[in-house]
Amino acid sequence: MLGSMKLVVAITGASGSLYAQRLLHLLDADPKGPHEVHVALSSHAREVAQAEIGKLAIPDGFQVHGDNSMQVPYVSGSARFDGMVIIPCSMGTIGRIAHGYSDSAIARAADVFLKEKRKLILVPRETPWNLIQARNVVTVMEAGADLIPAIPAFYHRPETVLDLVDTVIARVLDHLGLDHALTKRWMEQPEQED
Repeated sequence: MLGSMKLVVAITGASGSLYAQRLLHLLDADPKGPHEVHVALSSHAREVAQAEIGKLAIPDGFQVHGDNSMQVPYVSGSARFDGMVIIPCSMGTIGRIAHGYSDSAIARAADVFLKEKRKLILVPRETPWNLIQARNVVTVMEAGADLIPAIPAFYHRPETVLDLVDTVIARVLDHLGLDHALTKRWMEQPEQED
């Protein structure tokens, strides 16, 4: 699959910081890297991460940006990026994206990725949804975003919380076009040794 990529990983204040932490770790450890990763943090991202997992560990070499400045490369269509993942993605962020309300660098970047037909992956964790949220999800999908709700799979008999998280992160990596061996694929036969 693809080699080194240029990516934006945006982290909002939604619950689910462990998903973001795991994705950052795996992108940093990817043998086909090093990837150029820009980490965009909403105003509440660190606060929620602190409550859920302790300090958010951002790998050395990843560029970290706040959400209030438009002086970042990924808010312009002329800057080339391979993909953007908003993980976890608050329903408020999805609503702003759905209605073109680019009041922050994250929302503006998502708008740019949609207009430039670049890979945009949104990972909402919130449940249940109200009708407004459901309609916003449909709107962003119709505009070209990939929605990967943080809904773990159980067919591989997970034993730890990380096993559950990895079922979601595996789908994110699949949609980015990055190889991984996080989970066993459905009906996949184990490789035979010679």
